[in-house]
Amino acid sequence: MPIEHEMPLNSAAQASSESGTVRSVAMPRTTGGITAIVPARNEEAVIGACVESLAKQSEITEIVVVNDQSSDKTAAIVRNLATRIAKLRLLEVQEPPPGWVGKNNALTIGARDATSDWLLFTDADVELEEGATARALQIAQKTQAALVSFSPEQITEKWYEKALIPFVYCRLARRFSYATVNDPKSAAAAANGQFLLIRREVYEAIGGHTRFASDVLEDVALAATVKAAGHRVWFGPGKGIVRARMYRTFGAMWEGWTKNLYRLTGGTPWKAFREGESAFPWIPLVVILLGIKFPIAMFAGVLLLVLRQMNYGSELVRNQYPFAFIIYYIPAVFLYAGVLAASYRSYARGKVQWKGREYSTKTRDEKK
Repeated sequence: MPIEHEMPLNSAAQASSESGTVRSVAMPRTTGGITAIVPARNEEAVIGACVESLAKQSEITEIVVVNDQSSDKTAAIVRNLATRIAKLRLLEVQEPPPGWVGKNNALTIGARDATSDWLLFTDADVELEEGATARALQIAQKTQAALVSFSPEQITEKWYEKALIPFVYCRLARRFSYATVNDPKSAAAAANGQFLLIRREVYEAIGGHTRFASDVLEDVALAATVKAAGHRVWFGPGKGIVRARMYRTFGAMWEGWTKNLYRLTGGTPWKAFREGESAFPWIPLVVILLGIKFPIAMFAGVLLLVLRQMNYGSELVRNQYPFAFIIYYIPAVFLYAGVLAASYRSYARGKVQWKGREYSTKTRDEKK
C-alpha cells in the first residue's frame, strides 16, 4: 500500500486560516460509506488495536491515519498493517502552520481527500466494538442527525485513572446532558472527538476543522457550529460500542485535563470557581476540622462526607461506572480541584502544553 506524503494544508485551507474567514475545502465526489480519520502522534502502544477495530467495520470503506511527526514506531506499525488492510492509508504531515493545533491540522488533511459520504473522526487510543459504525448510522437515520457522537467507555487501570476520569465525566454529565444536547430546541451542543461521525457535506459546509484551527476543544466547537447551522446533533453513551484508555501515565492525564477542563467547565474564572466550589466537599471538611475542638462536629462532618460519597456513587452508576469506585472519592475531589486550578492557570497565562507542543488558549475569533 503506497504511503502518501502531504503538505501541511492545501491552498484553500491555508488561505482560510490566514484570512480568518470560513471557506469550504474542495473535496472529491463521494462514493458512499464512511472514511475513518485517525490523527496519530507517538501512538505506537495503541495504533494497531485502533486500526484493527476500524478495519472490522464493514461500513468503513477507507481508513486514513495521519502521522503527525511521530518519533516512535507509529508510522512503521501502520505501514505494516497496510500490507494486509487494503482500505488503510498513511499520510505524513509536516509541522502545523502557525496558529494551528496539530490535531486540527491532521484532521483537515485527513478529511481533504476522503471519498465517503460520512467522516468518522476518532483517536488512536480508541477501539470500536463490532457493529459500532452500523449503530451510529442507524441513529443518524432514525434521528436525522448530521452528527453522531459517542462518549466512549473509559478503560481505567491505575488508581489515579479510576479516581479522576470517572469524576470528571460525572461532572461533565451535569453540564452536557445527553437529553439537552439531543433536543433540537436547545442551543446546548457537545460531542466527543474520540468518536465523531459527521455527514461530509455538512462538514464541508461549515468549513471543516479549518474553522477551528486554533481551538484545543475542537469537538465541542464543531458540534455547536453544526447545531447552530440548523442540523441535528446526537450525543450518547458509548458503552458496548466504543472504548478508550485515554491516558497511560499520570503526567499525560494531568496534561490532557489541564488542556481541556477550564474550557469544559465554562471557560471563565467565575464559572471555574463555581465548579470547583460545587465539586469540592468544603463543608464536610470544615466541620471535620472543627471536630478537633468539638468532638460532636467530627461525627457530623464524617456523616456529611459519607453522604457526599454515597451521592457520588449514584452518579457513577448513572454514568455507567462501577459503584465500587466510590472508594476513590477523596483522592478524586483533590485531583479534580488540582487539575481545574492548573487548567485555569494555563488559560490565564494564555498557553497550554500537549504532546510536546505549546498552543495559545485563544481561538481565532477571540484574537480578532
